[in-house]
Amino acid sequence: MIEFQKNLKELRKTYGFTQRQLAQKLGISQPSYIRYEIGTSEPSLETLCKIADVFDVSVDFLLGRADI
Repeated sequence: MIEFQKNLKELRKTYGFTQRQLAQKLGISQPSYIRYEIGTSEPSLETLCKIADVFDVSVDFLLGRADI
Protein backbone atom coordinates (compact mmCIF):
# COMPACT_ATOMS: atom_id res chain seq x y z
CA MET A 1 0.00 0.00 0.00
CA ILE A 2 3.02 2.30 -0.16
CA GLU A 3 1.95 3.45 -3.63
CA PHE A 4 -1.52 4.24 -2.27
CA GLN A 5 -0.12 6.35 0.56
CA LYS A 6 2.16 8.26 -1.82
CA ASN A 7 -0.56 8.82 -4.44
CA LEU A 8 -3.12 9.88 -1.84
CA LYS A 9 -0.83 12.47 -0.27
CA GLU A 10 0.34 13.76 -3.65
CA LEU A 11 -3.22 14.15 -4.96
CA ARG A 12 -4.36 15.87 -1.77
CA LYS A 13 -1.56 18.40 -2.00
CA THR A 14 -2.05 18.90 -5.76
CA TYR A 15 -5.72 19.72 -5.18
CA GLY A 16 -4.88 21.97 -2.25
CA PHE A 17 -6.86 20.08 0.39
CA THR A 18 -5.87 19.89 4.00
CA GLN A 19 -6.21 16.51 5.67
CA ARG A 20 -9.22 17.84 7.54
CA GLN A 21 -10.92 19.11 4.38
CA LEU A 22 -10.46 15.83 2.56
CA ALA A 23 -11.67 13.83 5.55
CA GLN A 24 -14.82 15.95 5.61
CA LYS A 25 -15.38 15.39 1.87
CA LEU A 26 -15.06 11.66 2.45
CA GLY A 27 -17.32 11.64 5.50
CA ILE A 28 -14.64 10.25 7.80
CA SER A 29 -12.74 11.58 10.80
CA GLN A 30 -9.45 13.39 10.33
CA PRO A 31 -7.56 10.79 12.42
CA SER A 32 -8.94 8.03 10.15
CA TYR A 33 -7.74 9.90 7.09
CA ILE A 34 -4.30 10.50 8.60
CA ARG A 35 -3.94 6.75 9.21
CA TYR A 36 -4.47 6.17 5.46
CA GLU A 37 -1.67 8.59 4.57
CA ILE A 38 0.81 7.12 7.05
CA GLY A 39 -0.15 3.54 6.24
CA THR A 40 -1.40 2.31 9.59
CA SER A 41 -4.91 1.72 8.23
CA GLU A 42 -6.50 0.96 4.88
CA PRO A 43 -9.75 2.46 3.62
CA SER A 44 -12.83 0.38 3.01
CA LEU A 45 -13.79 -0.27 -0.61
CA GLU A 46 -16.52 2.35 -0.27
CA THR A 47 -14.07 4.98 0.98
CA LEU A 48 -11.52 4.03 -1.66
CA CYS A 49 -14.16 4.63 -4.34
CA LYS A 50 -15.04 8.00 -2.77
CA ILE A 51 -11.37 9.02 -2.85
CA ALA A 52 -11.15 8.06 -6.53
CA ASP A 53 -14.29 10.10 -7.25
CA VAL A 54 -13.01 13.20 -5.43
CA PHE A 55 -9.83 13.21 -7.50
CA ASP A 56 -11.42 11.85 -10.70
CA VAL A 57 -8.93 8.99 -10.93
CA SER A 58 -9.33 5.22 -11.02
CA VAL A 59 -8.99 2.99 -8.00
CA ASP A 60 -6.22 1.24 -9.95
CA PHE A 61 -4.32 4.53 -10.14
CA LEU A 62 -4.71 5.10 -6.40
CA LEU A 63 -3.32 1.63 -5.72
CA GLY A 64 -0.39 2.16 -8.08
CA ARG A 65 -1.64 -0.36 -10.63
CA ALA A 66 -2.17 2.10 -13.51
CA ASP A 67 -1.15 5.51 -14.78
CA ILE A 68 -3.64 8.35 -14.95
